Amino acid sequence: MLFNSIEFAIFLPIVFLLYWFAFAKNLKLQNLFVVIASYVFYGWWDWRFLILIAFTSFCSWGSGLLIDRYKETPRKAKAVSVLNIVFNLLILGIFKYYDFFVGSFADVFLGGKREGLLLNIILPVGISFYTFQALSYSIDVYRRKMKPTKDVVQFFAFVSFFPQLVAGPIERATNLLPQFEKPRKFDYDLAVDGLRQMLWGLFKKMVVADNCAVYVNRVFPDFASQSGSTLVLGIVLFAIQLYCDFSGYSDIAIGTAKLFGIRLMRNFNNPYFATSFADYWKRNHISLTTWFMDYVYYPMIGTSDKLAYWNLCMIVTFLLSGLWHGAGWTFVLWGLYQGIFIVISMNSAKGRKRFEKKHGFKNNKAYEWVSRLVTFMIICIGLILFRAESLSQAWGYFSGILGNGLFSIPWLDTRHYYIPVLASITVLFVVEWLQRNKEHALDLRGVKSHVVKFGIYYLLVAALFWFGGHAESFIYFQF
Repeated sequence: MLFNSIEFAIFLPIVFLLYWFAFAKNLKLQNLFVVIASYVFYGWWDWRFLILIAFTSFCSWGSGLLIDRYKETPRKAKAVSVLNIVFNLLILGIFKYYDFFVGSFADVFLGGKREGLLLNIILPVGISFYTFQALSYSIDVYRRKMKPTKDVVQFFAFVSFFPQLVAGPIERATNLLPQFEKPRKFDYDLAVDGLRQMLWGLFKKMVVADNCAVYVNRVFPDFASQSGSTLVLGIVLFAIQLYCDFSGYSDIAIGTAKLFGIRLMRNFNNPYFATSFADYWKRNHISLTTWFMDYVYYPMIGTSDKLAYWNLCMIVTFLLSGLWHGAGWTFVLWGLYQGIFIVISMNSAKGRKRFEKKHGFKNNKAYEWVSRLVTFMIICIGLILFRAESLSQAWGYFSGILGNGLFSIPWLDTRHYYIPVLASITVLFVVEWLQRNKEHALDLRGVKSHVVKFGIYYLLVAALFWFGGHAESFIYFQF
């Protein structure tokens, strides 16, 4: 069920009313209703996927109890934790990566003969997200960062909570699970703020991302016949599309959760305003980045104090992050690209600070904007790999940028309304810059004038109806 669909527009009010008026007085029934509503939401695509998420949830919940039971015998507790990790990753591997690895093996060693080797399994929506969320629980229980829950319904609600089930944020049990353990009271101010955040998320997705997609989807398949300037514009618009598509989803998810008295973690903090590549990854897809840092990078470096080993571990971590994003060599190389540039960024940080201090660039606004532009250019080059369907297409696209026509006027299809697209992108970045220190871009709690606030709401709603693109699926659903 898409957030930008008629089905969700009907589903959400019904769930909201039942949640607060029919089940608010009984916590167990309210949590059970959350599970049922979430399973309806998730099963809307394919009810068979429900078996998988239920099985994953039950195994992770049971492993938490066993780990706690064997806490006085560390070997047994560790064995249970490792078994649960292997089991969950095995499920993820079969559904998401089996065909990729077997197909790659066949291409190298069997001359491309794949008959009878591939499973051709449909990738369950959101499997990467809820698998990582479930894994973090059992690992935190093993690390004794939290006590396991004995209430299976609460745990199922934690894993399947529908606003963030399909594309995050990837929540930690230490934050989300306790919110299902205590009664929740309706908070009018929180709910109104949630509606504002949802509205901004819908604007980013439907007006900005979906309209950018029209241009991007025409340029990429036909990259060989396009000028260099057109290819540059195509990848810049894809960068904006990707950000608005995914951060828009996160805004809608976080805002929807607020309607139910639940607070989710922030997933984006204006990443395109970053002044370095390391800064970018502190702001972008925060829930995934911190997950890989806490559960992969830091355990990998252990007690080592060797910088070279730290750098290697960082590159490996981002390689795995690239593979998490998709079962393809383009994503693997994209992850390698991210790892290399974040290592360069981190290792050059002290040198940059000395340079800025020596030449008087510290707190220099012009220098900061140049840094943002350079960082954005590095991001865009990497996104060629992210968007391309093959390595050959990625190389061809990159080569095309350096070919003829780099400084020509880019191709524009006059059938598409580019003035509204340009205007919406301008509104996006101006508003997010002005609101960069707020929880979200439409956080208007400090605005006193109702005329101003409702004027903004009406303009955004009008933009959704006038300029909203087709009901495109969210990009991160495929991950």
